[in-house]
Amino acid sequence: MSAAPTLLRLATAGSVDDGKSTLVGRLLHDTRSVLADQLEAVEAASRRRGWAGELADLALLTDGLRAEREQGITIDVAYRYFATATRSFILADCPGHVQYTRNTVTGASTADVVVVLVDARHGVVEQTRRHLAVVALLRVPHVVVALNKIDLVEDPQAVHREVGRDVAALAERLGVEDALVVPVSALLGDNVVEPSTRTDWYTGPTLLELLESLPPVDVADEPFRMAVQLVLRPQHGAVDPALVDYRGYAGHVGSGTVRVGDEVVVSSSGRRTTVVGIDVGGRSVEAAAGPLSVSLRLADALDVSRGDLVAAADSAPVLTREAETVLCWLAETPLLPGARVLVKHGTRTVRARVSRIVSRLDVGTFTHGPADRAELNDLVRVELRLAEALPLEPYAGSREGGCFLVVDEHDGTTLAAGIVGTGSVW
Repeated sequence: MSAAPTLLRLATAGSVDDGKSTLVGRLLHDTRSVLADQLEAVEAASRRRGWAGELADLALLTDGLRAEREQGITIDVAYRYFATATRSFILADCPGHVQYTRNTVTGASTADVVVVLVDARHGVVEQTRRHLAVVALLRVPHVVVALNKIDLVEDPQAVHREVGRDVAALAERLGVEDALVVPVSALLGDNVVEPSTRTDWYTGPTLLELLESLPPVDVADEPFRMAVQLVLRPQHGAVDPALVDYRGYAGHVGSGTVRVGDEVVVSSSGRRTTVVGIDVGGRSVEAAAGPLSVSLRLADALDVSRGDLVAAADSAPVLTREAETVLCWLAETPLLPGARVLVKHGTRTVRARVSRIVSRLDVGTFTHGPADRAELNDLVRVELRLAEALPLEPYAGSREGGCFLVVDEHDGTTLAAGIVGTGSVW
């Protein structure tokens, strides 16, 4: 029996009118991931808009919001699912307009690979630099640059060579390990799923072939971490007598592997204990690896509640109340020094204060300058002081333990996405 297709979380980003939605639509269409009635609806909508192309306007397969179709831009993160014989994909089509950089952060935060689109007629622009900066900030494992609309330039090979040099220089500056450039035409389908005869000078893989060949991100090899979401304690009137004394700690294994007999530590108390049982979907197993939701049974009756972190005892994170972090400010209201906020890390939320805004990143020059506030879409380095200690970890070593949200303490709206520690241009 053949192995199940591996999963890849994919996000797209790029400037307005670079053709992100069309590229996503082309991927869905050419991998035969579009139902017949969906395609018929898109063809009808295309005709109403005066579309004269051979196929329907494939961008409409992802631009689902009415406002998006009227404006011709993507303003929300549209999630789509498709699969090939070797890999299944969860795809997030992120907005391109600078106003919606916050949505790009949302889509890229859980991605294994980000496809950054570049219009061959314009080359690398400021928004390209911004998106690559966000990708570097979020430590996305893989980056692919789709050089789109290659059919609209006079010398596509020269453009591909020039953009490749620009992207390589940016990747080195930002600390991005690799950023491969694939020349495509989303409108015509060149090098998206099938190789194009119009680019016989290009001998590399198509976009889909590249996505299928990228090594999967295996969080099972990282240190074990599980944020407790719920304590399972059936009432004494349980029908099954075996459940009367049951106490399980349910949560999502964010990273690593846990096995029966492993020694673990509870973050809030620092108490150590041993895993005596692992339950998944009503059955007991000997081991569980991330990402998976499980219920752990522990040898000792410890004080464990929602918000606690259960971690491998030999690599447990250190609790801290002060941290230097990088924030992508997502709110219309500016951030000022001294602001009181909530910090949500894993399943725990604590009060915090922004002690100082250290600097703001200029995405045009990738240099830091002094800042006394943060405006919408700004990338700033700040110092946070927490009311209660959290098991924060450097983001460079743990995407799960090093990320958090900043939330308004009054109305609960999300103000910023943050990571712990700095590196590269940060």
